[in-house]
Amino acid sequence: MTKGRRSATTISKAASGFALIEILVAISILAISLVVIFQLFSGGLKSRQLSQKYARGVFYAREKMSETLVLPELSEGESQGEFEDAYRWQRSVTRIVPENDEKDLPVDLMKIHVRITWREGEKEKSFTIDTLKVVKKEPSTDNAKKPIEDSA
Repeated sequence: MTKGRRSATTISKAASGFALIEILVAISILAISLVVIFQLFSGGLKSRQLSQKYARGVFYAREKMSETLVLPELSEGESQGEFEDAYRWQRSVTRIVPENDEKDLPVDLMKIHVRITWREGEKEKSFTIDTLKVVKKEPSTDNAKKPIEDSA
């Protein structure tokens, strides 16, 4: 009879709870998992912030490009400025020199370059877009053809 009693007591002691080492292992696994999850979340927030800044840069670049394209007179040169929220812009317009056989065309081809820059901590980030626009050729005084006079 005592033999049956001992086995019942042994079983009840083993089933009564977890050992200290099991609890420590479970807490360690939980802590490591939480650290990894928080790092992923933090990385996602940083990526979102960077994406928003690039999206704003793209918006500003498109805005400056649109302003340039609707100008009635487009002339060569550079200009720059700053937006309200620490974004800076630079715009350059250059005439593309045609080949010899294209010099008699009544239009010029202008290259428009817009660059937006901003600070990201210690680094400077930028976004650039380029396009071409066809404009009426400006009359030049040296190449102006004189009308043919009738000698009669």
